Amino acid sequence: MGQGRDVVVVGASAGGIQALLAMVQGLPADFPAAVFVVVHTTPHTPSVLPRLLERAGQLPAGHARHGEAIVGGRIYVAPPDQHVLVRQGYVELSHGPRENHSRPAVDPLFRSASRAYGSRVTAVVLSGALGDGTAGLMSVKSRGGAAIVQDPNEAIVDGMPRSALRLVEADWVLPAAEIAPVLVQLASEPITTRGGPAMSADGERASQTISEDIAEQGRDERRNELTLFTCPDCGGSLWQVDEGPLQRFRCHVGHAFGPEALLSLKSEELEAALWTCVRLLTEKATLTRQLATHTVTTGNGSRARRIDEQAQLDERHAAVVRELLEAMPNPIAQAAVVTAALEESNGNVYSP
Repeated sequence: MGQGRDVVVVGASAGGIQALLAMVQGLPADFPAAVFVVVHTTPHTPSVLPRLLERAGQLPAGHARHGEAIVGGRIYVAPPDQHVLVRQGYVELSHGPRENHSRPAVDPLFRSASRAYGSRVTAVVLSGALGDGTAGLMSVKSRGGAAIVQDPNEAIVDGMPRSALRLVEADWVLPAAEIAPVLVQLASEPITTRGGPAMSADGERASQTISEDIAEQGRDERRNELTLFTCPDCGGSLWQVDEGPLQRFRCHVGHAFGPEALLSLKSEELEAALWTCVRLLTEKATLTRQLATHTVTTGNGSRARRIDEQAQLDERHAAVVRELLEAMPNPIAQAAVVTAALEESNGNVYSP
């Protein structure tokens, strides 16, 4: 990879396929930059986007693979239900939390590329709804990268372009078919700009704040403040409202708990959630095995074996969770142990 802006990251959603194809069509076969693409997709639908991109343009395209090396002149497409993260010299796939209710999402791609390659990054926001890509575009700009946004008046769905332009000063606002020549120019020219300090929208400061809050809560330093806990009865946020040495947690509709009761209820919530995992994994494995059996009856034994392997994987996961459940202490007994320890530490052990 060269010294121009040789990392291109592209984000799109609704209406973005047409714009993406128009952009890729203009990239020459000797385009020196690596291109990373995120288009919002449903998690269980096979993606044929790499094939469409290869037909539309002259660059090889494929779904990104975890750990593969980054090379110029290639298009890396986010596979369904996986975030694509750009690292120094290689690609990382992640099944991390959804962002903007999407996985893959545009912001993680943009953020990771800006961290890894700084001013060598060009970010492109194409047609789509809502605002995925805006925060990532801010990160790219803050590190000296270039920002290109599809003209909202041309976009089939203008939500993402308008969100980006409302909060970020784009370097170019162009019709999709006019983006490729700018990418070629940026990839071949020496970089003359330098990025400033990372912006808080980058997500780094937010992640740090969350980690600090969790640690602070664990040190019992959030008295009379909003906590990280949620109400077991309604799901609302809990405030810690201490009355002298007495700790109390209360939500905004009025549900209130002592720490021992809250601990017991959280244990019950955890147990219920894990049993739900066991149920869902068992159901999924059973349905998968049913599909394998049906495939055998249609005469495709090799495909049936591959499907059955997925059922076995789900069954193993269900067994692991079940073992964890069987090893868990009883919630009421656990709360009683904690209560006794607290009373002992306060010198309040009752002796008849």
